Amino acid sequence: MYSRFGTTSDMVIQTVEEAGQELLLAIDDKGLYLTTSKYLDKTSADPSRYTGARANVAERLTALGLDPVALFNDNKDKIQRASADAKKVNPLKASKRNAH
Repeated sequence: MYSRFGTTSDMVIQTVEEAGQELLLAIDDKGLYLTTSKYLDKTSADPSRYTGARANVAERLTALGLDPVALFNDNKDKIQRASADAKKVNPLKASKRNAH
């Protein structure tokens, strides 16, 4: 299921131990990010996807002995995309159709 703001379990690549805390390494269309299981498969937005803390994920992964570029390239298939099947509706034309 596509989630625009939340983190779903099919986006998770692996678990990572950092400073005694278990984090989840996940991927989306903007790249890799670290999150907690607290936000996994919830209906609320995951702040880890949209904060400034996401900027240093590559350095954090490198410090843990992981290769961020290889992880991203190996897991591109997990990136979720919105379905293109939905027909776009122009709201102005739709309102004029109902006015007749």
